[in-house]
Formats: sequence, C-alpha cells, structure tokens
Amino acid sequence: MNHRSLFTPVTLGALTLPNRIIMAPLTRCRADANHVPTAIMAEYYAQRASAGLIVAEATMVMEGNSAFGGREPGIYSAAQVAAWKTVTDAVHAQGGKILLQLWHGGRACHSLLNNGAQPVAPSPLRITNDETHTPQGKKPYEIPRELRDDELPGIVAGFKQAALNAKAAGFDGVEVHGANGYLLDEFLRDGSNQRSGHYGGSIENRGRLLLEVVDVVTGVWGADRVGVRISPLNSYNDMKDSDPVALTAYVAAQLNQRGIAFLHLMRGDFFGLQKADVVTPARAAFKGALLGNMGYSPVEGAQAITDGTLAAVAFGHHYVSNPDLVERVKRGAALVEPDGRTFYSPGAAGYTDYPALG
Repeated sequence: MNHRSLFTPVTLGALTLPNRIIMAPLTRCRADANHVPTAIMAEYYAQRASAGLIVAEATMVMEGNSAFGGREPGIYSAAQVAAWKTVTDAVHAQGGKILLQLWHGGRACHSLLNNGAQPVAPSPLRITNDETHTPQGKKPYEIPRELRDDELPGIVAGFKQAALNAKAAGFDGVEVHGANGYLLDEFLRDGSNQRSGHYGGSIENRGRLLLEVVDVVTGVWGADRVGVRISPLNSYNDMKDSDPVALTAYVAAQLNQRGIAFLHLMRGDFFGLQKADVVTPARAAFKGALLGNMGYSPVEGAQAITDGTLAAVAFGHHYVSNPDLVERVKRGAALVEPDGRTFYSPGAAGYTDYPALG
C-alpha cells in the first residue's frame, strides 16, 4: 500500500488522532431558518466519524451575517449551542473527534439574508465575479460598508463568545476561518483590503484582525486546541493578493509563535487564476502540524506526510459522497463522486443517503 502513512496516528496539539485523513469543512445548508443545527446534521457527521478529525462547516459567530441562502448554522444562541451538542455527542458516540469552524461572512453576506443589514468588509468593494443565493433568487453581491477601526473589537469579541459557545456545545476544539474571501481573509489580502490605518496597508496591519481573533480564541481553548485555515491563492469570492507567498510566510510565522495546534493550508485556487507555491513558505515558517488541502489524492497526500511536509491531509468534496472515506482509501476501493445539485439543497438527498461499503 503506497498510502499507508495516512493510517498512522498523529498528534495535533492536544488532539491525538487515529489516522491522518481529515474531513475538511463543507457548508451544506441543512440548518433551520434560525441557523439552528438539525437532527439530520448529527446523522451526517456521525456517518463520517471514522475521519481522523472532522472540521465542521463554516458557522456564524454573530447574528446577521448569513451568506449561504439563510441555512448555514450559527453558534451565537442557546438553541444553536444545544443543537450542536447533539451533533458532537453523535460523533463522540462513534469514536470521532470534531472541531467547529468559526466564521464571519463579511462582504459575501447579503441584506436579503440579514433583515436588511448591509454587509460589512475592510473596504467598500463588491464581489463582482459571481452572484449569491437569496430568498428572492440569485442576486448580485452588494457594496459592503467599510468597518470602522472602533468596530473591530466587537468583531473580535464575537469570535471569543463563539469560542466559548463551541466549548459549551462539546466540540474538541475550533478552527478559525481565515480563508475563501470571508471577513478575516478579506482583511488579509490587499485585493479586498484597501484601507489605511491600523488594519490596512502593510502585511502586518492586514494580518492584525486575524491574529487578534486567534489570540482571544486561544485564550478560551488553549492554543493546542485551535487551528487556522488560510487560502492565500484562492480567487473564490473575487479574491486576490499582490504577494501571496509573502503573506503566507508572515501569517505562518505569526501562528507559529502562538503555538497553535495546526495550520490548515489551502494550496491552490478553485479557478486556477492565481498560481504559486505557498506550501514551501508555510512549511518553512510554521514548525507545527501543517494540514494540506485542495486536490490531494490519497497517494500524493501520503507522500507529503512521508516527506515531512504535511502532518495530515484534508479531503473535501469526496467526503460529501463517501461517508466511509477512510475505509475506502484503506481498501483501495473506488470513490463515489458527489452530486453537485444537492450540495445546498434541503433534506437527506445527497446528504445522508450516500451508502458506505457493504
């Protein structure tokens, strides 16, 4: 077997995992209209508990920042915390470990999803390369309101409270979502952050909000139960940066100083528009556990683990349609391809109805 390194135990901070196959966070929009997780979500995650670690989907840290048609989960209300507890209990009953991904949608939000509230961002720059789903159908993204510096402590406080709520909900830790064109990533990259002052301009200033969030979240959980996800190349949500390699090196070095459990690196661009090697500078600057994501096959991922480049590999779309991905990879069985039409649709179809191996 040329991917046997995937099936060796690994330690990520305080987390000891039985294998190195990670379930990447996947937004599936099965929460209810109040962003409360549903019973079918507990079933879905429990089905995938054989992963070395599950990183649950992007979850709203504060009310009024919906960006996925109004059905993504939150972690800001008592009802949401209680419902997430049923999810974590279900995963733990199957012997799994699960983290919650803490997320703010930033300029990817829409007023039609948030009781008329204008989306917020580092700069008043609209997403122009796509439209978003709203209760009135697909609509263009709106021009966001530029956040004032004096509003940012409130954002940081929202992440802290969400981290506290995730602990109450029984998660094993959290991942801070600094990727894919949402608020923290919008501050990081100069294509979306064109502000001046304390949070704009230099890489150090653009990285400030992410690091402030990481600091308060590690204050809640301890650094050894916190991961951070970044996507310095991904042009999803109309994102770009003039020097993604330097940005990667800076963020990785800062996170290394904080001793977090892992850095979760999306190495590429969904659309192939921006190309660079960000794995090498991340590995050089971050001495802890590096998780790789985007396009890894089991064989390539296992080789990167053997080489010492990665500690583990996160798989995304194949976890949609292969609840027993670990066993399939171990057996060398064919992987089922997911049906993209059901990624965000309601109900069990394309969610909990993909069969495991007999």
